Amino acid sequence: MKPKLIVVEGTNASGKSGLGVELALRYGGEIVSADSRQVFRGLDLGSGKITPEEMRGVPHHLIDVVEPNDFFSMRDFQRLAYEAIDGILARGRVPFLVGGTGLYVASVVEGYELSDTPPDLAYREELEKRKTPELYRMLCELRPDVEVDPKNRNRVMRMLEKIHDGDEHAAPNRPRYDCLKLGVTWDRATLRSRIDERLKRRLDQGMVDEVRRLMEDGATPEFLMKLGLEYRFIARYLMGEAGGYQQMVDGLATAIKQFAKRQTTWFRRDPEILWLDMAGDPVAQASAAIDRFLQGR
Repeated sequence: MKPKLIVVEGTNASGKSGLGVELALRYGGEIVSADSRQVFRGLDLGSGKITPEEMRGVPHHLIDVVEPNDFFSMRDFQRLAYEAIDGILARGRVPFLVGGTGLYVASVVEGYELSDTPPDLAYREELEKRKTPELYRMLCELRPDVEVDPKNRNRVMRMLEKIHDGDEHAAPNRPRYDCLKLGVTWDRATLRSRIDERLKRRLDQGMVDEVRRLMEDGATPEFLMKLGLEYRFIARYLMGEAGGYQQMVDGLATAIKQFAKRQTTWFRRDPEILWLDMAGDPVAQASAAIDRFLQGR
């Protein structure tokens, strides 16, 4: 029997963090954040980092664990997430993995066996441009005896990356936990409206000043560009490379919506995710599923 882990995953501006807190309060849980930007100190408004008030006393892990400019990989995340989850279980509490960075979530849920080889980001970007059937054909050409679901884009891409990195004979995935995966998103129109509202709120709260302070404190342009979205657009604006303020805001809003669409595509590929009705009573729906899950039904 594997220990049980509850996963709350989904798109930007969907309400994952608040729902995770509500469920953790109900079940005596602690939260492990699965967000590639919230691990960095000082990246608060731009990353949508939950505030101490919003945590409502629920312990959160893997937030503010490294400094800007520091290298932090998926392997680093997986190692720290395993440590945090195992610590939560040892305390007799319920672990919740909450976040929208799909690869970070998958590395823990699917139990990726990761090597020390740093990822080739250029190769990954090239793969992202191709459709799933094409990726599967590429994989079959390299490994004619491969056994993988041809429609599982995430798995096919991972195998191509391993081969590219000279790591094709690495051990198969070894999931450590029995996972209940809860999906959080909205219909397209509502999600777009929520993204606009959240962006305006963060700008009003001082998101541009946050990026300016990061730059003044030594965060490099390269680091900020790799973070994407808010940090990339605002950094380019502050460096005079993105036109006027409103042009920056409009471009950023469009980019966030495009990213949310890609997130939806990523998560929708997983048939094991139970998608919650956010317009209904998602807490009750999630709680019913969690009750069955924890009771082994």
